[in-house]
Amino acid sequence: MNNIRVAVIGAGRLGGFHAQKISRMDGVELVAVVDPLAANRDRVAAACRTQALASHRTLLDKIDAAVIASPTVLHHALAIDLLESRIHLLVEKPLCANLAEADELVELAQRQQVVLQVGHVERFNPALDAVAPHAKNPRFIETVRTSGFTFRSLDIGVVHDMMIHDIDIVLSLVNSPLKRTEATGITLFGGREDIAHAWLEFESGCVASLSASRVAHDSVRKMHAWAEAALVSVDYAARAATIVRPGKALLRGELQAQDLDAEQIEYYKAHLGDELLPREVQSYEAIDALSLELQDFVESIRTMRQPRVNGAAGRDALAVAEQILACIATRHAAPSTKAFPRIVPAPHFDLSAASRSQSERRAG
Repeated sequence: MNNIRVAVIGAGRLGGFHAQKISRMDGVELVAVVDPLAANRDRVAAACRTQALASHRTLLDKIDAAVIASPTVLHHALAIDLLESRIHLLVEKPLCANLAEADELVELAQRQQVVLQVGHVERFNPALDAVAPHAKNPRFIETVRTSGFTFRSLDIGVVHDMMIHDIDIVLSLVNSPLKRTEATGITLFGGREDIAHAWLEFESGCVASLSASRVAHDSVRKMHAWAEAALVSVDYAARAATIVRPGKALLRGELQAQDLDAEQIEYYKAHLGDELLPREVQSYEAIDALSLELQDFVESIRTMRQPRVNGAAGRDALAVAEQILACIATRHAAPSTKAFPRIVPAPHFDLSAASRSQSERRAG
């Protein structure tokens, strides 16, 4: 294969980033930018020196691959058209709006023998690469992902918008079937959850605690994991990795703190960091994770290998996200035949007595 001919479908903020990076890649030709909104497609196409189109259908015999960066609700229909024409796809996360749609795409991509990649860009963070070998067989994982409200991606809630990154990473580390899910959520800006917390228990015994908020004052993207041989931490935003390897005496259970005498206590206090809990901290220069993801996509097409985050991985993350959303809906469902919101409304201030009573009834 010579130049890989690629189209970007969806010319919003993320689609614009994809188009810019593809237009600069060696061995790749950005054939078109597709968006039903003329202002969006014209702006991105002009910046990337390519053509702007309102529909992808005229491209089906003119491209080898496409990036779908449209609203999530459109992913399935767009992907079906493209996969049926044997066009390789990178679909932004989440893969689809629901699991049934995702299953159909994964099966169709396999049948057509084309690459289906999902845009879980956090998998390309070098700090995660650094800790992953030390986080095998984890016992506990804790993730926190918060940001301010961007007024984008309003077709999905925080579970599909943000938490799904951590779901995908947890699944890649645990490699065990999910046994039990608990979750809760709150909405502030509309009908979808803006804050969510999930508790996942796996058959291996691992437990994962996931928190996400898109209405926070501070931006946080962190993970801590307790594995058999190490304790690891990742600050995704700072690209920093911390690995703590407990000493052999601790791992073998030979050191019992309650049995130490005063002299031993003083010794181990002085040598805690270098003998009992030695720590390694690694930090990495700024990287362009989106470009790495696109390079992985192109290389997967050239060699017909699986990408780092294939369709099956995207499907599995979506399956867990659906379980989390189902738990949120069940936890906050009210025992009434009246239509109620799926998520508990956030507290309101200065409510009158009448409106407070109505709000309490809605919350169940």
